[in-house]
Amino acid sequence: MTTTTPVPHATAHDAPGRTALSVNVNKVALVRNTRHLGIPSVTRAAELCLQAGAQGITVHPRPDERHIRATDVHALAELLQAWPGREFNIEGNPSQNLMEFIRTVRPQQATFVPDSEDQFTSDHGWSFPQDAERLAPLVAECRALGVRVSLFMDPEPGQMAAARAVGADRVELYTEPYAAAWGTPEAAAQLARYAAAAQAALDAGLGVNAGHDLNQDNLAAFVQGVPGLLEVSIGHALIADALELGYAATVQAYQRCIDEGMARR
Repeated sequence: MTTTTPVPHATAHDAPGRTALSVNVNKVALVRNTRHLGIPSVTRAAELCLQAGAQGITVHPRPDERHIRATDVHALAELLQAWPGREFNIEGNPSQNLMEFIRTVRPQQATFVPDSEDQFTSDHGWSFPQDAERLAPLVAECRALGVRVSLFMDPEPGQMAAARAVGADRVELYTEPYAAAWGTPEAAAQLARYAAAAQAALDAGLGVNAGHDLNQDNLAAFVQGVPGLLEVSIGHALIADALELGYAATVQAYQRCIDEGMARR
C-alpha cells in the first residue's frame, strides 16, 4: 500500500499530559468481512481518523480473523509510518497469535489480553500471581524489541504492583463495569474503583490506559475522575457513531469529551 498522507503537524490534541485517543478499527473490518468487495476499507478508516486528530490506531487480530486480518495489521503498520508521533497498538493474547505480529511489525504498544480463541469479546483482565510466570518472558521479549507492554487488567488496586513486577509498562483498565453502571446509582462507586486502581498503578510505576464500552456519554467523567490517564482505546461506540456522523466528526466529538474531562480536573 502506498500512501500520500502528508506528515502531520502537532495539534493541541497532542499536548503532553493530555489523554490520547486510540481508535479501534476492528468493527470496520467486521463489516468488510461480510462481503468480498474490500469495503469499507480498514486502512482508509484509520487514515481518516488520524487526519481528524486521533493519536493512535488499535487492532485486536484474533486467530480466526473474524474481523482484523493479518494483512490489515501489516497494511496499517505501513500507513502509520507516514504518521510520526501517532501510535499503533496491537492487542491480543500473547499465547495465541499476538507475538508473531509484535516480532514482525514492532508496534509502539502491545496490549496483552487474556482472551480465549473463541471468546466473543474481552471480558476480564489478567490475574496475579497465576499469570505471572507465563507473562514475564513475553513481556521481556516485547521490551527487548522496543515495544511498550500494557496489560489488560480489572480495576483491582492490589493487582497493580504485580503487573509492574512482571515488567509491564502500563495497564489498560477494563472499563465495561464502569460503562454498565453509567446512569445508575452505582456509577460513582464504580468510578471510585477505577480511580483507586489507577492511583495504585501510578504508585507502582505504571502508566494507565483504559478501554471497553467507553462512549460519548461516559467518557468525560472517566477522564475527569481517573488520575494519570494516558490513553483511551475506543472502538465499538466510536465506529457506531461514525456510521451516522462520519469518521472526522466522530473523532472530533470524542476529543471534545476528553477535553471536557481534562478541563474539569
